[in-house]
Amino acid sequence: MARESSSKIFEMFRQYLEQNHFVGADMARKYLQMGYTSARRYANYKGGVKYQKDNNSQLNQRGTGDPEKAAAAQVFYQKYKDAEANPIYRHLKADWKKITDSP
Repeated sequence: MARESSSKIFEMFRQYLEQNHFVGADMARKYLQMGYTSARRYANYKGGVKYQKDNNSQLNQRGTGDPEKAAAAQVFYQKYKDAEANPIYRHLKADWKKITDSP
């Protein structure tokens, strides 16, 4: 499921780049990043619950999660890194930063 989902999001990322649409590409990249972080949380903590509700928000024990989610996280991580390394994306991001950083 992670391969299918991350591939679909990455394809949307590429389509946005073809249109020189930085914001859309950046949102797609962000969803890849969120897929990674969410899957890592489920890999690290049973049920993806990091903090205990009824114990003053103490951290739950790490390493109690689902090992399959670690593999899913790796799939999303690779697509996320591929998106960040894309030269067109990097160029559009640099242009966007120039615009937003100017007074």
